[in-house]
Amino acid sequence: MTAADVDRFWRDGFFFPIPALTTAEANRYRSDLAAAEALHGDAVDPFLRSKPHLVFTWASELVHHPGILDAVELVLGPDILCWGSSFFNKAPRDHAYVSWHQDAAYWGLDPPDVVTAWIALSDVSRCSGPLRFVPGSHRLAQLAHHDTDDRDNLLSQGQVADLAIDPGSVVEAPLGAGEMSLHHVRLVHGSGPNESDQRRIGLAIRYLAPHVRQLHGRDFATIARGEDRYGHFVAEPRPRANLDAAGRAAHAASRSAKKERRRPMSA
Repeated sequence: MTAADVDRFWRDGFFFPIPALTTAEANRYRSDLAAAEALHGDAVDPFLRSKPHLVFTWASELVHHPGILDAVELVLGPDILCWGSSFFNKAPRDHAYVSWHQDAAYWGLDPPDVVTAWIALSDVSRCSGPLRFVPGSHRLAQLAHHDTDDRDNLLSQGQVADLAIDPGSVVEAPLGAGEMSLHHVRLVHGSGPNESDQRRIGLAIRYLAPHVRQLHGRDFATIARGEDRYGHFVAEPRPRANLDAAGRAAHAASRSAKKERRRPMSA
């Protein structure tokens, strides 16, 4: 990213495409994902949906990949924490989608110095359900959201932003395998269903600056680059082997803390 690209990020709330991985790297990580799914079946789904970098060495490599962090550093600075990661995959001809929402609505992070790097591990064409952005919406105040029970919605609570969106203003973000986009934590975004005959595979990594706080209780993060001089988050270890005991324990602790933070919001 150039200085002009960074200016565009702050103007629009997003920027793409950014070459993050080589084609060979994207293919290898996609193979690692397929191998984990083949070996463990549905039992692996909870790990892929939330912080796979705590239990898979290859996912940890992605979180620490310089091709990703170099771009994130231009936005957040040299000290970077990874707060979360999630696979957003859609099968061919899948009805699954992501509703219009702001990430900041349910995360409890303040200030909003948080950015998502969305890395395509497969080609993501316009017909396979790429990310869609509402330019400039990150400059809006925090919007109210309401939960839905749509089973096709990939978001954990099916949250939808209470905002009338002009379809003509929406920008789609198709990506080639190995490319990524960055978007601000307050940007209104979503994605449609995969209408193609190919699986759509993307990893969303949530990065934040260490001065950011969690407002709703205990929280965990991984030091991705630089150092954490604030200590607002419990430091997470890198896995030494796939699904090793330490990684599983760290993953369980993070999930437990997340459930505790949700209780007052759902009461």
